[in-house]
Amino acid sequence: MYAISLGDDGAELRPLEPWHAEEFLSHLDRGREFIGQFIAFGSKETDVESARALLQRYADKRAADTGSMHGLWLNGKLVGGVLFPNFRADTGNCEVGCWLEPAATGRGLVTRAMRVLIDFAVEQRGIHRVEWIAASGNTPSLNVARRLGMTLEGVRRETHPYGGVRHDLEVWSILAPEWRDARARTAHSDH
Repeated sequence: MYAISLGDDGAELRPLEPWHAEEFLSHLDRGREFIGQFIAFGSKETDVESARALLQRYADKRAADTGSMHGLWLNGKLVGGVLFPNFRADTGNCEVGCWLEPAATGRGLVTRAMRVLIDFAVEQRGIHRVEWIAASGNTPSLNVARRLGMTLEGVRRETHPYGGVRHDLEVWSILAPEWRDARARTAHSDH
């Protein structure tokens, strides 16, 4: 229905809706092993029905204003996404996250999409604190947090049992004034 261009390379950010279930499942199947290195996202979605159910949970979150999911398309193909797993306009706090299939890595897609998401949260919805949580071993994810200007707040040691290992989780955040300052510096350096 609508798409936000993320640059001249055919990358777009679009809502990811229940009716995308078949395309979403195909995308998960292409990236399942890569996506599942540090997170269980998509691991239970192994058929169209379960894929649709996950997308419906996020459609329900969007309707309740407690979260949302957005797809990343590259040249018309779904290759990943960004999401608000938790969104609390009443307290001004949200959490952001992402996933990507391997063929789409190294292009800055998540960073570009996340800038749109955080701009929306801060400027349109009045969010004050944006949080990013990732496993300490998930270097690509942590690099996105750094590129976005987030601050490492701490490490929740061995808190995430996954894949037979207890992973440390790093908690990163950026506050609305810091986001606005970083965006202003970026805008000035573009001229």
